[in-house]
Amino acid sequence: MNNIIEAVAKKGALLAPLAGISDLPFRLIARSQGCSLAYTEMISSNGLVRNTRKTYEYLQTCPEDRPLGAQIFGADPQVMAGAARIVADTGVDLIDINMGCPVKKVIKTGAGAILMKDPDLAARIIKAVKKAVIIPVTVKIRSGWNQSSINAVQIAKIAEDSGADAITIHGRTADQGYSGHADWKIIAEVKKAVKTLVIGNGDIR
Repeated sequence: MNNIIEAVAKKGALLAPLAGISDLPFRLIARSQGCSLAYTEMISSNGLVRNTRKTYEYLQTCPEDRPLGAQIFGADPQVMAGAARIVADTGVDLIDINMGCPVKKVIKTGAGAILMKDPDLAARIIKAVKKAVIIPVTVKIRSGWNQSSINAVQIAKIAEDSGADAITIHGRTADQGYSGHADWKIIAEVKKAVKTLVIGNGDIR
């Protein structure tokens, strides 16, 4: 286990990557309230490798914004690896791979939660990113694609075998989106199934 992840995890709540919300000002507010680790909004791997200006705006930070994880999403292992190198060069502390976003515009590109339906591609992406950088690599997943395909334990084991330094699991299916309630029983099952650090996400009280 990488020391930075283990250390911050022991301090309590972390700020999840939140599209449209977890920008620099919001992260600093969260840190002022005791947040021990914050993530950027999810960042397009294609946008990074294509040097899109708006994409790079998601990486705005400052010395007080540490430790910081950058979350990237995409469906091509080599593009994801290239994006990871770009992000690592900015000095972030870790990289998170988004395999949990249920939003249609992300799903239709083959990225986000739809990767839960393609374990082989998920593994290749994690391995490619892990090989590309020396900083820790974490993965965020869902409980499954829908209620008939709850496969978080399988994907978590694949992530661990592929080199993930930690796994965050949102206890809802992709089909649920953000409705209903998070199932913390599946999070507990993932925790029992892998040795790497597991971070629970969804309905934190």
